[in-house]
Amino acid sequence: MLYELHELQHASFAALRLWTRSAADFYGSPYSPLSYTPAGRMLSAASELLLRTTQRYEKPSFGLGQVRLGETPVPVVEQVVIETPFCQLRRFAKLGDFSDQPPVLLLAPLSGHFATLLRDTVRAFVRDFNVYVTDWRDAKQVSLAEGPFHFDDYVRTVTEFIRHLGPDVHVVSVCQPTVPALAAISLMAAAGDPAQPRSMVMMGGPIDTRRNPTTVNNFAKARPLSWFEQRVIFRVPSKYPGYLRRVYPGFLQHAGFVAMNPGRHIASHRDFYYHLVQGDGDSANAHRAFYDEYNAVMDLPAEYYLETLERVFHRHDLAHGTLVSCGQRVRPEAIHRTALLTVEGELDDISGNGQTAAAHDLCVNVPAARQRHLMAKDVGHYGIFSGRRFRETIYPQIRDFIHGMA
Repeated sequence: MLYELHELQHASFAALRLWTRSAADFYGSPYSPLSYTPAGRMLSAASELLLRTTQRYEKPSFGLGQVRLGETPVPVVEQVVIETPFCQLRRFAKLGDFSDQPPVLLLAPLSGHFATLLRDTVRAFVRDFNVYVTDWRDAKQVSLAEGPFHFDDYVRTVTEFIRHLGPDVHVVSVCQPTVPALAAISLMAAAGDPAQPRSMVMMGGPIDTRRNPTTVNNFAKARPLSWFEQRVIFRVPSKYPGYLRRVYPGFLQHAGFVAMNPGRHIASHRDFYYHLVQGDGDSANAHRAFYDEYNAVMDLPAEYYLETLERVFHRHDLAHGTLVSCGQRVRPEAIHRTALLTVEGELDDISGNGQTAAAHDLCVNVPAARQRHLMAKDVGHYGIFSGRRFRETIYPQIRDFIHGMA
């Protein structure tokens, strides 16, 4: 019922959004004399702020277009290499001969935001590697006829993509997919699969959430699985292709994101208003770019969401050595060919320090020379894979590690 009420609320604001869009255009147009008056700028700013807080945000594009290699701009073309009902394996192909660059598989989180959240990550990697990204589909857009999507389906999908890219691939998992990624690579190692990746880079993920638990970890742990199933799982309304599919709605995940730091978001929107009034276009555009991405959310398959909660946050199966996936026990100690780099942010308030580094305690048979841990000082969760510190400090070390293991 909550999903239907959310849709009703959005529909009820349609007239308000139309009025605010018209007002923002009228009072903000450079052809309108009112746009040069204080009252006009304030009305235009208030209208745009109200519009942006009531509208919906569709999936953004990666929009890379080109990358600069030295002084030379090189066009980048997006290609869908493999398509499954719930995911596309998307390649960012540079035009030219770059066959000497190793392939990198970026595993985007399936946790509420679209894969475009890794735009900055892709932009950095595409200079030095042949980049592939898991572009997960919004569950409300997937027909019920396609069946469910379980934790094990994620592991199978990752395994399929690794096998497609071959044994030279380097797997980079960001946040939530570190657990299914480690599970997939462990199962491949135990089976002696020749397509085992050269290296795995795990960034800010919940390998063992018992270490330095965060507010997110405590919230998930303090409530039984039945609480989540009864309160945050709903069926998709009839207007969407995924009608009747059970999902964890993106709007609830977005509300949770905002609730973690409400003061920061209120201050950001207040500053946005003042930037518009003052004519500070650069700051206003930076706000728009961030929230166009931050506010674009997707629904998650209910079975995947609940199984991840149970296995990762409640029972800590991977850390205990009791994780079973695809009918087999996951044994990270079977990994010995794949190098391991873990990356954590000192100020990460989603995956606490030590949670990702726990992978080293599990992968005991990876030679010490092929293991490394990176602690990024003064960096929060999103700063691990996006922003200036990522580009200038973190990425160069990841790049050098991968090249050293190629």
